[in-house]
Amino acid sequence: MKQERSRWVALAVLCTGMLMIVLDVTVVNVALPAIQNDLGFTQSSLAWVVNAYLIAFGGLLLLAGRLGDLTSRRGVFLAGLAVFVLASLVCGLAGSQEVLIAARFVQGVGGAMTSAVILGVIVTMFPEPRERAKALGFYSFVASAGGSIGLLAGGVLTQSINWHWIFFVNLPIGLATGAAAVRLLPRDRGIGLGRGADLLGAVLITAALMLGVYTIVKPAAELGWGAPQTLTLGGGAVLLLLLFVLREAKAREPLMPLMPLRIFRSANVSGANAIQALTVAGMFGMFFLGTLYLQRVLGCDSLTTGLAFLPHSVLMGLLSLRYSERLVTRFGARNTLLGGLVLIAAGLALFARVPVDGSYLVDVLPATLLLGVGISGAFPALAALAMSGATRDDAGLASGLVNTTTQVGAAMGLAVLATLSATRTAGLAAEGRPEVEALTGGYQLAFLIGTALVAVSFVIALTVLKPGRSEPAEEAHDELPLHAGL
Repeated sequence: MKQERSRWVALAVLCTGMLMIVLDVTVVNVALPAIQNDLGFTQSSLAWVVNAYLIAFGGLLLLAGRLGDLTSRRGVFLAGLAVFVLASLVCGLAGSQEVLIAARFVQGVGGAMTSAVILGVIVTMFPEPRERAKALGFYSFVASAGGSIGLLAGGVLTQSINWHWIFFVNLPIGLATGAAAVRLLPRDRGIGLGRGADLLGAVLITAALMLGVYTIVKPAAELGWGAPQTLTLGGGAVLLLLLFVLREAKAREPLMPLMPLRIFRSANVSGANAIQALTVAGMFGMFFLGTLYLQRVLGCDSLTTGLAFLPHSVLMGLLSLRYSERLVTRFGARNTLLGGLVLIAAGLALFARVPVDGSYLVDVLPATLLLGVGISGAFPALAALAMSGATRDDAGLASGLVNTTTQVGAAMGLAVLATLSATRTAGLAAEGRPEVEALTGGYQLAFLIGTALVAVSFVIALTVLKPGRSEPAEEAHDELPLHAGL
């Protein structure tokens, strides 16, 4: 009984680490105006406070996950936590643009190391199907709701103290999480670097992902997708990715490939990661553009904006922690996912109808609640499906892959939706429309495109994923025996 309780406490420790990483993405967004005024950023250079983090984070997830398999997932988690906390301290003390941007890059490195291995640890600690579904529901709630909680935390800290504390708050949380992790997380030993780590593969995939994320958040967002710089850098990222795939396809023992391509033989793994990227890309506008709609059209301040998403987070927490596991166990991951995607699409479709003279209770709250219900069902099911094809040697890789598709989907969603929204707004303004009407028209288009992306995810889930009430938990149970790799 004591061992049983310690596993769930260890899960809470892992999810606290994940929450800290997720919070950091959105908590900074609310404080950007204050950071700009204090450190003298221009509007274009201010984006690097976010981009520096995203490039390191998105680029290193696969490598960090694989290092966890080769060495120790517990060790990589603790090392990443230490890097993240130290970088947070430097961010909080930063008195210049250069120091803040550099520290944010290092924060991204620590964030990638910490989050990349969490799912791999969870699926090895909870091999029993029902327990795993419950644990993944808890994880998915933290990973999904952390964004809206970050908006609230950022508003409170920035308005009540100053922007430095959005970074300082990571210190006590990180230190407490690290101390608990040392005591509670089971020691594990990886399959060993001695088998021959694929250093060239690591360089290729890390360079491809970093260049790809940079292309999305910088030239694509600022110059457009058809700009020569965007096409050149994007082509370079694709070329590096192709070289990586060729490298992994030819890897033979004793060389240990960084990403064994056998993992994609599972239709559920490949389909779930594709759905993850598209769904996150589609719904990312809810947090980013929804926040802008509340502030620039409805006139809400940063604290009110954070509070506006609180019911969404509360509902997600209630459903994820109490009902997601029951739904996955009762109806299967695929059917639960399909229902969740329908609700997410419905919520985004409601957002696409927001008017210029809208109100929070009538036009925003119902959409956020629908999204909360949909996310609480869809994302635990997606996590289960994405991890279903992992062996005990590949659990860290599969975990890193899930996080990578999430980050790439978020970056692409932000770049595409924000660019198209801005283009639509500029077109309406050129026609002589009032500013708030032009802004609203741009947001409506972005939410409509987000709805379409989730609809494509639904089609993939319906046609690619394997049906069956027992999947994926029982399949994963066979491939990941109790305490495998720990």
